[in-house]
Amino acid sequence: MPLPVEDGPNTDGARRAVTILNRLADELRLRETVTRRRLDYYRGVHRLCYASPEFRDYFADRFTGFSDNWCGPVAAAPAERMNVLGIRLDSDTKPDEGLSRAWRAADCERGSSEAFVVTLAAARSYGLVWGNPRDDQTPRVTWERPDQAIVAYDSDTGERAAALKLWADDSTEYATLYTASDVWKFQRPRYARNGYSVSGLIVPAEALVRSAGPEGWQMRHPPSDDTWPIPNPMGEVPMVELRNQTLLDDNPISDIDGVIAMQDAINLTWAYLMNSLDFASLPQRVVMGADVPKIPILDSNGVKVGDRPIELDTLIKERILWLTGDAKIGNWPAADLGAYSNVIERAIEHLAAQTRTPPHYLIGKVANLSAEALTAAETGLVSKTGERIVYVNSGIRDIYSLMANAMNDDGKAAAARSGTVMWGDVQFRALAQKVDALMKLKGMGFPLEWIAEQYGLEPPEVTRVMRMREAELEADPMATILNGKPTLPEVPAAADPGEDPFAVAPEPVG
Repeated sequence: MPLPVEDGPNTDGARRAVTILNRLADELRLRETVTRRRLDYYRGVHRLCYASPEFRDYFADRFTGFSDNWCGPVAAAPAERMNVLGIRLDSDTKPDEGLSRAWRAADCERGSSEAFVVTLAAARSYGLVWGNPRDDQTPRVTWERPDQAIVAYDSDTGERAAALKLWADDSTEYATLYTASDVWKFQRPRYARNGYSVSGLIVPAEALVRSAGPEGWQMRHPPSDDTWPIPNPMGEVPMVELRNQTLLDDNPISDIDGVIAMQDAINLTWAYLMNSLDFASLPQRVVMGADVPKIPILDSNGVKVGDRPIELDTLIKERILWLTGDAKIGNWPAADLGAYSNVIERAIEHLAAQTRTPPHYLIGKVANLSAEALTAAETGLVSKTGERIVYVNSGIRDIYSLMANAMNDDGKAAAARSGTVMWGDVQFRALAQKVDALMKLKGMGFPLEWIAEQYGLEPPEVTRVMRMREAELEADPMATILNGKPTLPEVPAAADPGEDPFAVAPEPVG
């Protein structure tokens, strides 16, 4: 039974909920640094790495904000081919119309696409399903970031045991804990997490002790909630984890983990190249046979009391080389800038091979290639995308099951757990090549509806095309005959059972 609001957080049930909350929040905090680093690299927010101390001291700030981002296309290439078309339940030949309508109404087409990108880049993402009080046939589905959501599993059964959504604003941290029976809402000041106020001041430990609940968690009770906690009408944890490939453990792998090191090397090479463009591509000034200039030293009254030589760092920044004594220089050739671009191109080729990303996605040099050559170049990406679909397939089934649960259809929810998720074609082909293959399949006897699905039409479009085809056949009698439905002439009724209705009547006599 839900706790009355006046009982507050000082009950056994609330204490158990806070214990689970703190455990999940600690795990989420450990993942946060790695998750944000991966998402930053996907966005192109990189820092200069591998530079020598001298180069970093002089030029690190100069290249702040620059990146030649290859992590983005590596993660986006499979995600852009992962398109959920619906789910078939049991032995149905078509995707379930109710779930397909609810999927579109909840904007899951866009949400799932973004979640797939995050799953491949950050190794995991989450889907949260909840009922809609305004329309029980249109559940709400939100897609959560892996640095704000986490799911706990039962160690014996592997089923979802609890889920946490954690987020913050400028002053307050909010937490919503989902269990199979209840939904607990908490909040606490942001300083309770790290001991620092928003302005950066250290908060005394006694301030945390005075806060309600362990580690400062307080009851959060919005006006729209009648009780605290809220009873969970679904009877199961409503959050599902979409995780990338694992090595039979609980640590999914990001698609860009192996790209980050090469990405840093490419950025450094670009920094060297641009620095060389500035320093080595123009004639250099050389002063020979003169002493290094000195800067006068003045006392408090402005009177010169001595001299000191200009620091070497200043000469370097001013791009002046001083050669004292009898030193001479015969030739100072310009730097070979092509060597840098060759290194960058070779690094990109390594990325393409290691990540199974087609070279024409990265290099951009495609000329006079046949459709067969492009298809062969994308074989690795097609296989990789199929693998990623396998990894997230069970999570999509669970989300469909939760949607059916929120729609109060227990039978459909159970069927969705073993249903078949329909995906769009992951292989891009030339239109003429695809049509030719489908025409051959049609000649082998495959039904037109299946051909339309293989062509790439979404289920509503397939239904619309089939209705248009039926209307076209009804309006064309010859097409009806050719499709095996001949129109026979109407047979007149015979007066005598033995009389031939088609016999020619005898002519009258006389």
